Amino acid sequence: MSISSRGPYGYSKMEQEDPEEASHRRAQFLIYKALERADCESAQARRLSFLRIRFCRLKMRVGKRLKRMRKGMLLTLSQSRVGAYKQKIVKQIKRSCLRLFRLGESTKPSIPHLLI
Repeated sequence: MSISSRGPYGYSKMEQEDPEEASHRRAQFLIYKALERADCESAQARRLSFLRIRFCRLKMRVGKRLKRMRKGMLLTLSQSRVGAYKQKIVKQIKRSCLRLFRLGESTKPSIPHLLI
């Protein structure tokens, strides 16, 4: 390649290049473009996979919280049932004791009717 110039800002004329060299340059350009496209696609895939991972983690966290809340609600309900049952038993025992000793009717302890 010889370059001849016409003045400081003039155009230069290039000799015609070898067809083998042109095909080599075109192949290098196509390889560069393919690598660039592959790099761009892999970057997008990385971003998508990162978002997918974050979304999965978020779903897991929400699922764990819902599971914990459901367990807590079931535990609270069962404890309230047990508490209500215990209260009922305590009331029944208290009533039976009061009936046995009949403290609510009079201040004197009464003797059962069978012993009289």
